[in-house]
Amino acid sequence: MGKKGINSRLQKGGALLSDMRQMVALWSEELSEKDPVAVLARHIPKTTMVRLKDTFTRAFRPRFIQGSPPNAWRLAKVLGHQNADLHIIRPFYYWITARSETTLYSFVTEVVYARSRSPEREIRIEEAISWLSHQLTLAGKTWTPTVVKKVSRGMMAALRDFGILEGATRKKVSSINLFPDAFTLIAFCLNEMGATGRDLIKHPDWRLFLLGENGVENLFLECHQHGWLKFESAGNMWRTEFPAVSFEDYAHGVIG
Repeated sequence: MGKKGINSRLQKGGALLSDMRQMVALWSEELSEKDPVAVLARHIPKTTMVRLKDTFTRAFRPRFIQGSPPNAWRLAKVLGHQNADLHIIRPFYYWITARSETTLYSFVTEVVYARSRSPEREIRIEEAISWLSHQLTLAGKTWTPTVVKKVSRGMMAALRDFGILEGATRKKVSSINLFPDAFTLIAFCLNEMGATGRDLIKHPDWRLFLLGENGVENLFLECHQHGWLKFESAGNMWRTEFPAVSFEDYAHGVIG
């Protein structure tokens, strides 16, 4: 995740989990060929057109249509159809969000991950502002102090809503627990995107969930015991095999 992707979208909203779930449920290929905001407005009446347009433009489109994986709304829609529990939905939506929001991704994998291994688990807003200001300098960008503060607050709020941080005013790193079923669905997607063996175990995305290599390996072992995948390890060699099925079929096998 390079510094060139830094943007100010998070000042307009953090996790927006409820909004994103509504839009995922309504979205389709046909909708993309129409005036999407006008159509969405007919189904999401309890919001202003300005806010709806902002939410679609600054959050849903870059995260669930143009993000990585592309058209992630299809994957998220599967979880809705399978009536997945929130303990699956929330980390999956967080994973999609962080991969499209470079600022959020970098802050977690660089700052929050390191703090999760420190006795001092509190993260102050001043630290986020200082970190973001430094990233802007490295990227050769200049924002007003107001925008820097708003983006930092949006970032911290998103991490609280996704369960990575906890606390209303004073935020600290939470003792999150990524359940095996949520983990294996994300691992399946990463495998489909080309990560295998060592690259899958050491994938930087696991740091989003504050997982080190041992934690990742333990979760793969749990998933192996559930029969969701085949996992073998010997020294620094790892082998992971997923069933050759679609994400929809895989999710059905895991959730069902």
